[in-house]
Parts: sequence; C-alpha cells; structure tokens
Amino acid sequence: MIKTIKGVVISETPYKESSKILNILTNEGIIGVISKGCKNIKSPLRIVSNKLTYAEYIIYYHEDSLSTLKEGSIINNLSNIKTNLTLISYLIYLTDLTKQVISEGNKEVIFEDYINTILKIEEGLNPLILTNILEVKYLDYLGAPINFNSCVKCGNDKDIVTISSIEGGYICKNCYTNEIIYDSKVIKMLKMYYLVDIKTIKELKISDSVINSINEFLTDYYDTYTGIYIKSKSFLNKQIEY
Repeated sequence: MIKTIKGVVISETPYKESSKILNILTNEGIIGVISKGCKNIKSPLRIVSNKLTYAEYIIYYHEDSLSTLKEGSIINNLSNIKTNLTLISYLIYLTDLTKQVISEGNKEVIFEDYINTILKIEEGLNPLILTNILEVKYLDYLGAPINFNSCVKCGNDKDIVTISSIEGGYICKNCYTNEIIYDSKVIKMLKMYYLVDIKTIKELKISDSVINSINEFLTDYYDTYTGIYIKSKSFLNKQIEY
C-alpha cells in the first residue's frame, strides 16, 4: 500500500552498500523504512534520508515489517537550527524526549506539539522556553502531571504560596513547611506553559529569572517523577551553561 507520511528521521542505519534503514517519527508513531540507494551521490532520496530531516515521504507501507521509501520532499530544512550547535542540541534532546513519550499517549497531538516546538525554534523564538513548554505538556503522557488545581497536601485552591517539584504541585500557606518559595510569576507562567497552544505562539517575553527558575523546577520535577534519563539533556545543559 502506498502511503504519504510527514515526519522527522530520528535514526539511520547503514544497509548493504548504498542503502539505509530509517526510523521516522510521525503522527502515527515511529515507522521503519528502507531507503534504497540513498547513499549514492545522485540518488533523489539522498537528502531526505539524512538524520533530523523534516520531510514528506511517500512509502510502500508494511504494517508489520519495514516499509520502503519511494520518494520524499523537504518540508523545512531547519537551516537556522542546523547552523547553531546549541540549537542542534535542543533539537536532539526534544527528539530523544519525544521518542520516549510518543508511545505513551495521543500520537497525533504529541507529534504536532513536537513539530510546532521545533518550527518555533527555527523561527528564532527562545528555545529554552519552548523546550520547557513541551516538557510540561509531556508530563500528562508520562503519568506525572503537575497539580495546577489546588494544594497537593490539603486540596485547598486558595492562598497558594508556592509550587513544589518534590510534592508535585501547588502548596498553600497552611501546608507550607520548608519548600522553595517561587515567585508568583513563576507559578503563573508554569500553568500558562501547560495551557498554551504552541502553534499560536508569536512572541515570548519572559524575564530571565523566571525562565531560569522554571527550567530548574522542571529539571527537578522530571528527576523526581519520570525516571527518564536522556543523555542528550546532559549535553544540552552544558551548552546552556556555556
């Protein structure tokens, strides 16, 4: 069956002398494809068979085995990202994270959020903010959503004084012990991160202190609740610190 898919090549493995086996991240999950002859210089499949390429692919689809790539065309070559080492690090991390998340929930929504995040970074919007927005949204699929509705200790939805990465959400003044006190702007923006439609974002005006506090909170939260270790996140952190 001939099928058209849109996706990002997330891995490539040499196959025989001139071909590759590609794993393509799509709104249906990860699809394995043989790209025959793509390593030949004159092959029309050469460019679209490279890792981290976002393209439309026409394949001979096989549900229970490798499909075969018929043709492809670039949707966005992500040239701004690919000429900046830090942005490449963001792209790799977001791709690695999405690989782990996409099997856990609504594949179409997950893929759309992933692609829109990458395209917004390509447009020049703040990559750390966008990465954190996607991380917040992915927590639902990882079974570890942040409680933005009420105090996680008593259920009170008033007098919220902070948010805890250890307790998993809001803390009210009556239940507060020794949790880190986050600025009210951090608490507000974290919830906005969760609610915003990534595709509609036009600009991001948030102070550096709020951005950094949110990133620290989410790093601690992921470490506490998800059990996910992604090697590319460590490399990304080094790029951000540098």
